[in-house]
Amino acid sequence: MREGVHLLANRYQIGELIGRGGMADVHVGTDARLGRRIAIKLMKPALATDPAFRTRFRQEAQAAARMAHPTIVRVFDAGEETVRDARGHEVQVPFIVMEHVEGRLLKDMVREGPLDPAEAVRITQGILTALEYSHRAGVVHRDIKPGNVMVTHTGQVKVMDFGIARAISDSSATVAQTTAILGTAQYFSPEQARGETVDSRSDLYSTGVLLFELLTGRPPFRGDSPVAVAYQHVSEAPVPPSTIEPGISPALDAVVLRALAKDRFERFQTAADFRDDVEAAGQGRAPARRPPVHDAGTTLFGVDPRASAGSEAALKELSSDDNDRPQRTQTRPPVAWIWAGIVLVAIVIVAVVFWVANIRPPEITTSQGATVPAVVGMSYDDAAADLEDLGLVAVRSEVPDDTVPEGQVISADPAGGTTDVPAGMQITLTVSSGPVMSTMPAVAGLDVAAAWQAVTAAGLDQGKQTTDYSVDVAEGGVLEASEAEGSELREGTTIDLVVSNGLVQVPDVTRQSVTTAVDLLQDQLGLTVGTYTDDGCSGQTVSTQSLPPGDQPQGSSIQLGVCSAE
Repeated sequence: MREGVHLLANRYQIGELIGRGGMADVHVGTDARLGRRIAIKLMKPALATDPAFRTRFRQEAQAAARMAHPTIVRVFDAGEETVRDARGHEVQVPFIVMEHVEGRLLKDMVREGPLDPAEAVRITQGILTALEYSHRAGVVHRDIKPGNVMVTHTGQVKVMDFGIARAISDSSATVAQTTAILGTAQYFSPEQARGETVDSRSDLYSTGVLLFELLTGRPPFRGDSPVAVAYQHVSEAPVPPSTIEPGISPALDAVVLRALAKDRFERFQTAADFRDDVEAAGQGRAPARRPPVHDAGTTLFGVDPRASAGSEAALKELSSDDNDRPQRTQTRPPVAWIWAGIVLVAIVIVAVVFWVANIRPPEITTSQGATVPAVVGMSYDDAAADLEDLGLVAVRSEVPDDTVPEGQVISADPAGGTTDVPAGMQITLTVSSGPVMSTMPAVAGLDVAAAWQAVTAAGLDQGKQTTDYSVDVAEGGVLEASEAEGSELREGTTIDLVVSNGLVQVPDVTRQSVTTAVDLLQDQLGLTVGTYTDDGCSGQTVSTQSLPPGDQPQGSSIQLGVCSAE
């Protein structure tokens, strides 16, 4: 079926297969409209049978396409293509058009063995830089693993497949499909393994697993089945990487163990914090924060080894025999103690009855906090003011958007309508920073092929190409563009070019004076002018010209017959 798809969306030419996964195949391709090299990810047709997946897939692809960062593989386009399978049935093929990256997958690099700690730190910093950008844009990756990280030939780290994991997990896809798209359980966070809601700290846990593998050549948990591995993520503490590779520093051990904390509140809370500590450890300095101490009381099995001294004494007493216990010297309490106890109980009963008789029932409220208002579509200032009136704090997060006006709220977290929000809670407002802008490059005088390449490299679209006459620009050279050099334009703006046809328009100069004719032909049109005397006329005017009026190649030679002076 795949071989029958040659041109997606009447635009993308599919080339050779360069990668295959459980949920998609990746082909190299060409954008026929822009002439640039791309990568095309063709999802499995079985996914398209789920309407929830198709809706979520489009939404997540749009969110990923808005992210433009050097450490993130750009998403240019996404959609569905209707094709016929081998049996002639029409099927839907969801696809993503991405930036083509020349390099190696990180999983192929780590398959060759542990990386040098300095290189492992550098690659991890690149991944965390990408996550810092995506988390600020409100996008959680959910599937950080070596198979989703590329390292270019120049060493640049590129993270790919933002949003695909969420598109699967939030749809009604089968468990088998979800497992395939999320990758192996080796990179699950404990909350993912338990089926709980994930957030940005789940990405940081997966990055910690990846760093462990880069340093040691193997993930921290291994088992005979994904279920066994997921169980270890939930219940077992990882060993320090230095127990596997002795050359790893204690500082790196501390960073890895903190990233792999079971409780997400004990991990790094932001990608920036994680990156700072990784950088410090890579330079031989102790991280700014101590790694979390594993709390045995939170495990599924076992007794907390940090039991109190009193508890130890109680256990010791329970385990001792009768001869070890102190002997009692009195068989029963004194009678006075008994009567004192009875009087004390009576006083307590009277006090309780008096308190119950005079207590006022508390006012019952149905809500303990505010309700987040609907702020999507409002300006940030208005939305922040509405939140402030409710005792909530607005936090601004900007992302570029081609459709939402600059300064307008795209989304809120928690979303509008969320109830019982405590006073002082931060509400993250994702605000449009407007469309992605590009700068018009200088193209005048360039060859037309180089000019179009400069235009598309700047994120602008190729428009019409027309020709015009030029005295000094060679054929195929650009005379002018539809937009001025250096102007700021919306990414995707169409640019038209005017190109030299290599011709000049020669006028009729007969009956004109020699001086006028030479100035026009030689000085203004750049022709090579020669003259000879025509004795058949007089008056120093041009009687004949060797080139007829009309289009002539630049720099042509022309002979003028000039009437004699008498």
